[in-house]
Amino acid sequence: MAQKIDGGLMKVRFSIGFKLITIITFIVLISLGSIIALASWLVRNDLRLMAEDKNFDANLRTAAAAETAFENINSNSLILIRTITAVGSRSVLASDAVEFFFERNPQIASIFFTTGASYEILLNYDFFDSRNMDSSLAGVYRDINNTAMQRAIAGETILLNAANIFSAPILALFIPWDGGGAGILFSPSDLNDSFGRGVNQSYLLNDAGDVLIHANFDLVRSNANLADKAYTRFIWDSPERSKQVSHDEDGVKYYGAFTKLNTAGAVVVTNIEYKKVFEGIDATTRRNIYLTISVLSISIILIWFFAKSISMPLKALAAAAQDIEGGKFDVELTPKGHDEIGVLTSSFQRMSNALSVFGRFTNREVAVRAMRGEIKPGGTPKKATIFFSDIRDFTRICEIITEKYAEEASDRIVKWLNEYFTQMIPCVERTNGVVDKFVGDAVMAHWGTVYTTGSTRKDAYNCIRAALMMRTALRRMNKGRTRSSPEKPRIRIGMGINTGSVTAGQLGSNMHMEYTVIGDPVNLASRLESLTKVFGADILITETTWNLIKKRFITVEMPSVRVKGKEQPVRVFAVINYAKNPKGPKSLPRLRRILGIKPPENLKIDTNSIEQKYILAGKK
Repeated sequence: MAQKIDGGLMKVRFSIGFKLITIITFIVLISLGSIIALASWLVRNDLRLMAEDKNFDANLRTAAAAETAFENINSNSLILIRTITAVGSRSVLASDAVEFFFERNPQIASIFFTTGASYEILLNYDFFDSRNMDSSLAGVYRDINNTAMQRAIAGETILLNAANIFSAPILALFIPWDGGGAGILFSPSDLNDSFGRGVNQSYLLNDAGDVLIHANFDLVRSNANLADKAYTRFIWDSPERSKQVSHDEDGVKYYGAFTKLNTAGAVVVTNIEYKKVFEGIDATTRRNIYLTISVLSISIILIWFFAKSISMPLKALAAAAQDIEGGKFDVELTPKGHDEIGVLTSSFQRMSNALSVFGRFTNREVAVRAMRGEIKPGGTPKKATIFFSDIRDFTRICEIITEKYAEEASDRIVKWLNEYFTQMIPCVERTNGVVDKFVGDAVMAHWGTVYTTGSTRKDAYNCIRAALMMRTALRRMNKGRTRSSPEKPRIRIGMGINTGSVTAGQLGSNMHMEYTVIGDPVNLASRLESLTKVFGADILITETTWNLIKKRFITVEMPSVRVKGKEQPVRVFAVINYAKNPKGPKSLPRLRRILGIKPPENLKIDTNSIEQKYILAGKK
């Protein structure tokens, strides 16, 4: 995008580098971002399904192991109890059976059971000794859980947590048997591998919600109860014996699965945290994001340097275009590379050279304004001041040069004229005038047309100021010259100035046009220039111009003339000097002596001349 600013120049809002970086950033983010998002979504979906299945399988395996262990403890203990009651608890056979039992079942700490009205208690002393436990705690536990024993005698199977008594992971299984009830204290250490301590966390609850086995032993030791948890209540209410269900606990989301055991209504629960399931894919996603940022950063750096290789030549072209638009055609561009920009730069340089040459054949300012669209086709009425100048005795000077230099005369005449024009033209341009055309040695210019100060009075003042500057420049140029010198002839000029309403515009054909002014004031200014020979003055102005500037210049009124095509005489004034300039001539005779102009002997004009354009007023 670009923004219009003063002077018609354009200011870049978004550079090529910025646009390229924006586009590449968009492409990289959309492409890599889409790939990362899609891959992450697909992998996460697969991981979720895999995690759910794996978690459910782990739960089933753990439940099967726990069920087998409890059944073995139950059946083995019942065999021992029946054996003892059959042979008598004090018999040698009973003692051997107990010893053999504890050797085969080292995880069992104690068995206590009813025999009629009395209790029998069997202790595995190796169990207690190896763990530095007091074996009497078994009797203590039996006494404080008499209610559980009564329920077992009544036919219930009960699984309880005994860790709060022994300060170690020990469970108590209360079971019924034919002669009453029994309690078995045992360590679930054989189940630790089944419950595991890895990503999948399994734990065991009894029918009251007590935590029996858990990786966090503090929960077991503190006899924690999860009966009030929504997930636990869901398990008890669920008709399924085995199921996988996602749930939240304390703000943490889990994939969960449960299996209800046949032993004492216990439940094996297996969970895995969502974030642990997706740790790998999240880490991969983060690495991909870092990779995307790295790729994008490197791309931006490379694009930035690449864009500079494009934008710098384009900026040079833009600056050159602005210079040309501002009228400066002489620009220097050096093509870099052989790509399209290099070709464009070369073409632009050739165009600049062509415009520079073109600007010498036409008025530069007019061309620039026409190029900007500030000069439209057609005529425009203007209040302008018109200027004409001509070299005196130009034909005779050319004859002198031709006689001296023969074939080289043409080149010398052109060089001599160009040197003269080089001094005169800046006087016009520095005062905001426009050189209209060169007709041989004559110059036509005007003020208030292409440029205007906004005041006809100021435009007229600038025109006369330019004429006085020409007079000064010509005096410097003529130092050391003589009129008869063929090398560098002395130059005298006449200048005519008039102010009036003209039509300004582009005249010509479709093939060739020029900006000029037409109208009666133009013709009068041209004829006034011719009168400088007659009146012995170098600058003549009409009454119209004089009325605008009379207070600012010293002028002398010359005899009025009746110009061809006009009924009323035209008052004519010679310009001597600035009114407030302490230096320079103050009278027409003094001016003539300085410029080397001979006073006219008389002001009679051949009225019978075919080329007569004017007659003095009052003459016949």
